[in-house]
Amino acid sequence: MALDLKTKALKKSLSVFHLSTGSCNNCDIEILDCLTPRFDIERFGMTLAGSIKHADVLLVTGIVTVKNLSRIKVLYQQMPKPGFVVAIGGCACTGGIFRDGYQMAGPLDRVIPVDVYIPGCPPKPEAMIAGIVKLLEKIK
Repeated sequence: MALDLKTKALKKSLSVFHLSTGSCNNCDIEILDCLTPRFDIERFGMTLAGSIKHADVLLVTGIVTVKNLSRIKVLYQQMPKPGFVVAIGGCACTGGIFRDGYQMAGPLDRVIPVDVYIPGCPPKPEAMIAGIVKLLEKIK
């Protein structure tokens, strides 16, 4: 019963925690661009959360390295359930140009389950909004 109530509430407002695992900052800049009045992602009820313990969605940018592998797993475990994971950018989705590097631990979906992929290097704000709309449809 409580899970159904939370899922209904998620349709109207999502708290998002952004995790940069060592990206080049282009995806991070585009995420910030989504928050500006031009694209206004808050019209979908999305707000940034300061802690993973208060977030419903985990946005991940950058590659998964051997060094940050355990931190990603810990953050995912700390996220309240039901929680959703969005991989943003080519690095988080496939490993991008770093896919064959010695530091690479694999794409994000080998570490934690990913609900929505938003590819691109960097993805445009329009693509991010389309990905969030897909996430909202998945929640319904």
